[in-house]
Amino acid sequence: MKQPKLEVRSKKLLEVEGFVFKDLNDNGVLDPYEDWRLSPEERAADLVSKMNLDEKVGLMVINTRRTGYNVPEGGKTSHDGALDQEVQEAGTSIFAMQKVYPTSETIEKLNIRHFILRDNFSPSKLAKWNNAMNEVAEGTRLGIPCLATSNSRNENGEYVFGMNDAMGTFSTFPSTLGIAAAALGDIRLGKEATLVDDFAAAVRREWVASGIRKGYMYMADCVTDPRWQRIYGTFGESPDLIADIMGRLVKGCQGDELGEDSLALTVKHYPGGGPRDNGFDPHYKEGKWNCYPTPGSLEKYHMPGFYAAIEASSFMPYYSAPSITRSVVQSIEGEEVPYEEVGFAFNTYLIEHVLRGKMGFKGYINSDSGITDNMCWGVEDYTRPQRYAKAVNAGTDMIADTNNVADLKLAVENNWISMERIDEACERLLVEMFQLGLFDAKTYVDAEAADEIVETSPGWEKAAEVHRKSVVVLKNSNDCFPLAKNSKIYVEVFHKSPEWCEKKTAQAREEIATVDGLEVVNDPAAADVVFLLLDPQSGDYFNATPGLLELTVCENKPLKALDGSDYTETTIHGLDRFRGLLKDAREAGKKTVVSVNFSLPWIIDDVEPLADGVIASFSTFYDAQADVMAGNFKPQGRMPITVPASEAVIAVDENFKCISPNDVPGYDKDKYMPEGMTYAYVDADGNKYTLGYGLTF
Repeated sequence: MKQPKLEVRSKKLLEVEGFVFKDLNDNGVLDPYEDWRLSPEERAADLVSKMNLDEKVGLMVINTRRTGYNVPEGGKTSHDGALDQEVQEAGTSIFAMQKVYPTSETIEKLNIRHFILRDNFSPSKLAKWNNAMNEVAEGTRLGIPCLATSNSRNENGEYVFGMNDAMGTFSTFPSTLGIAAAALGDIRLGKEATLVDDFAAAVRREWVASGIRKGYMYMADCVTDPRWQRIYGTFGESPDLIADIMGRLVKGCQGDELGEDSLALTVKHYPGGGPRDNGFDPHYKEGKWNCYPTPGSLEKYHMPGFYAAIEASSFMPYYSAPSITRSVVQSIEGEEVPYEEVGFAFNTYLIEHVLRGKMGFKGYINSDSGITDNMCWGVEDYTRPQRYAKAVNAGTDMIADTNNVADLKLAVENNWISMERIDEACERLLVEMFQLGLFDAKTYVDAEAADEIVETSPGWEKAAEVHRKSVVVLKNSNDCFPLAKNSKIYVEVFHKSPEWCEKKTAQAREEIATVDGLEVVNDPAAADVVFLLLDPQSGDYFNATPGLLELTVCENKPLKALDGSDYTETTIHGLDRFRGLLKDAREAGKKTVVSVNFSLPWIIDDVEPLADGVIASFSTFYDAQADVMAGNFKPQGRMPITVPASEAVIAVDENFKCISPNDVPGYDKDKYMPEGMTYAYVDADGNKYTLGYGLTF
């Protein structure tokens, strides 16, 4: 066997039989868990036998951990500023409100080893942070290392806590919807979705260099309810495409099996977050239910992505609970699914019987954040220790985002959780750590090399290509595209925020000015082409809207809340100016082009008719969009979602029932629509904006 290169910073090395090992428990003897020649399973079993209860429960929680670089000036840090050593008397997260302890104390006394990274700093700083935490961990009784996890960091978009925690530091692709649009384009051309392989390879290379070894990603959820605020983080509404992408991502990030250079994935949100109750999300109580009103929808639409990702290191169940009253009978592999109205992390049948038994899942179950504090749907009347017990006994191995080890320990001491079940969970968690080499050669990473590895990653070039491939041409009236050579183009971005309108417009003009064949002008009267970019915003997935999530392009639109009160909604600021610019341009004989950023399936029935050319973007770089419009890159993107025809096709009646089923993707909704009604939008040229649609020229 090949001797790994080992580094210790507080413990010693042992030489046995001509090989070198870490003496992590400092006893001068080679214990099985220290022996890198043994299997991860053997090592994990031995280590668990040596752990006390405090160490076991600490291993079973994961908590958000701020880096020292994010500590306010004058605050306490250590390890050259890498570690946060502050005390916060009450947590600031919506997930849990426990006291936050210094990093060293959290590792040494609470015995926590899994941490969620949400800060955005350079790769070298992130690597130094990881190294510093592992240095502290190495000095503890058993020397169990730390494992840093993050939500995705390689897609463009706006910062959204818990979704887009960082952008721009690593190679930056379009949103996951954009990756899906580009993949559909390649498939339409007779190719395979190998761009997903390139994406996964870039993510893996860049994260591993920075010391981040675990990803809370990606979403295997199938889009079926158009009002779900998290659609922008999915790969769209095609179960087949989602399955193809998820299989590629798991293999690309993890490899054929987990190893020292792997990025382990936690796939979410089992068994699918798409079938919402008219869009409301389970981050808040109004969205606690998954609804299945259509026979066969669970297995046909929502499960394929999870089957394809079955080799993932871990799965994350969603907060939501299946609703009995708003669902019909569903089956999986010919067996009727019994509904237990508890969140999926508490659902024994779907975790143990279906996921492990029927599907053959071998990894561990990582709950979504806050299931024992705030998003505890179906077990709201339980105490916190009882919630821990319910989740762990249902098959959940790790509880996120909390440092509340005391209540988990209390559940064990009350015999609500057996020690056998605790040991099983700990072994599953430790096997991953051993597979990733965290106990051996990959405890520490070369922080000085991290920045260059990321800067020279092939991901940057691949991302630029995917941005261009992701652009979908929806409408091309009167041969609007490609734009004439050396066209003078006026550019303006419209957003919900006035400040963002100004900022994004300046950015768009700067980027598009670099595009060959286009000249950016600051006066629409001097332009040949007026190019307006719509970036609508609606809702907040941490808070329920007063009424249904608004999907129209609107400003100060009068609406009725669910309680009957009046309120207004804005998804775009400056809408009168937007319409005026298009009207004036048309009257002057100029070409009018509108780009719509499809973070959600926006209803554009009063936008599309105003433009000669319409394109769909997905947090796509501005220059990439302009390259396609100018004919510098042949358009190939295809829609990963269906655009609703109007508000009428998603109308909700007095019984809170939607006219189009919430658990069926857009491309299949016509099977269930009232006679004479079609779900997908049809534009003035007769183009139908459904899954897979896109023009070329």
